[in-house]
Amino acid sequence: MSTTRIAYQGEPGANSHMVIDEHYPDAQPVPCASFEDVFAAVTAGDADLAMIPIDNSIAGRVADIHHFLPTSGLHIVAEHFLRIRFAVMGTPGTTLDSVKTVHSHVHALGQCRKIIREHGWTPLISGDTAGAAREIAEAHDPSRASISPPLAAQIYGLEVLAEDVEDEDHNTTRFVVLSREPRRAPAGDGPVVTTFVFNVRNLPAALYKALGGFATNGVNMTKLESYMVGGEFTATQFLCEVDGHPDEPGLARALEELAFFTTDVDVLGVYPASPFRSAS
Repeated sequence: MSTTRIAYQGEPGANSHMVIDEHYPDAQPVPCASFEDVFAAVTAGDADLAMIPIDNSIAGRVADIHHFLPTSGLHIVAEHFLRIRFAVMGTPGTTLDSVKTVHSHVHALGQCRKIIREHGWTPLISGDTAGAAREIAEAHDPSRASISPPLAAQIYGLEVLAEDVEDEDHNTTRFVVLSREPRRAPAGDGPVVTTFVFNVRNLPAALYKALGGFATNGVNMTKLESYMVGGEFTATQFLCEVDGHPDEPGLARALEELAFFTTDVDVLGVYPASPFRSAS
């Protein structure tokens, strides 16, 4: 039986890599330089699945993903949540007092301002958090450290100088798993999330009317985001997520009403809701 290959953006030790290790321990992680490369790897068959971050509780939606998803031809088959934890790490012999510069992705630096300010370090931007750890390992300089996921310290042989250095303890990222083939969760077998995109017709109150069916049919909408299509201010696409399965009567009626006021409705995935939703 062949090993499942899961593509992700970043270098070994990135948060996406950690999610794969946690939920798919027997899979082979496939690092990619960009999100576009991740989508291409799955489309071309070089990877079986993709692990993609889509939202962060502090930073909001992950840029570009909402543009790639509708046109990728891939399908959401699962979701996972990861509590984001960062550590300060350096080469053996490095101490917090010897550090002068700290390296990481711009978002990680922004999420760990307190410890940076406390020690008076100079923050320097790297391409990603795991890549910053690799750069520190290669530099062998006790005046330099990285802010990276704990897994990166193991991979690159670094010493952890401080753990859980993020400013907020609710920092959580939601990931979705993408597949070439649709894999719909069955109805009536636990909580389900349905994700879809649509364009509204250019009519007065079209969005209001399009969404009315979800309210009248008792469907809980957990996400509604808009973004421009093709750079046109008048062409707006919406990404929507709701609780429920399209085969359930309430959601089926809501989607039927939605079709009256939209030009396109494309279901991107029907997948089991993560247990994190009910626990949070």
